[in-house]
Amino acid sequence: MEGTGGRPRQGTGRPSARALKQRLESLAAAGVLEVPRAGRARKAAAAAPLEAPARSAAAANDPAARQRLLDVIRGEVAVCRRCENLACARQNTVFGAGPADARLCFFGEAPGADEDASGMPFVGRAGQLLTKIIEACTLSREQVYILNVLKCRPPENRAPLPAEVANCREYFERQLQAIAPEFICCLGTTAAQSLLQTDEPIGKLRGRWFTHGTAQVICTYHPSYLLRNPGAKRHVWDDMKLLMSRMGIDA
Repeated sequence: MEGTGGRPRQGTGRPSARALKQRLESLAAAGVLEVPRAGRARKAAAAAPLEAPARSAAAANDPAARQRLLDVIRGEVAVCRRCENLACARQNTVFGAGPADARLCFFGEAPGADEDASGMPFVGRAGQLLTKIIEACTLSREQVYILNVLKCRPPENRAPLPAEVANCREYFERQLQAIAPEFICCLGTTAAQSLLQTDEPIGKLRGRWFTHGTAQVICTYHPSYLLRNPGAKRHVWDDMKLLMSRMGIDA
């Protein structure tokens, strides 16, 4: 891999006061200074198209506003204890890294030991390989945004549990909404299945295009899989050529 398997919260479906406060802070950071009354909101929702953007117009065109929104979410992640056993064991949460207006996001599974120690995503052996993949695409890590499904390291680097993915979903969905990338590259089965909410294996997902919000999504093998199975690197390169072609990058 480069997460208690806490149960999803049960309740009435109404957000808590803390959740409302966090969301209002996020909206303020994005430039939304007024929330319409319920009646007007329902009318607006009925009139709005289903693909209406999740962020305000201010954040959509202002990298600084996007970064402020990401900083609010980062603060929430830093104190999160939805998965109590993961929160107790972690050294650091691993939020993500990259420009707030990145055109491309790489979406992985969960932090490993190196990431947990540093608080940065993909800095171990798998991260070094990811850097080489990015550079082979004539890009740099400074040009892309890198994040994971989970923000805490699962014990023994095991795969994330469904309840852990559910607990972290709000965070990674809001990250992606804030960045609004044109392209997302899912690295491995957990990332692809979590983002696309499918149970298809990575072998069947790669080589195809999907959408998530306004982003175009492609799936490939996780760099840690390539460390164990070097022969699969050619398949990843095929996927990267598809990505570069769609992005308009000369291979």
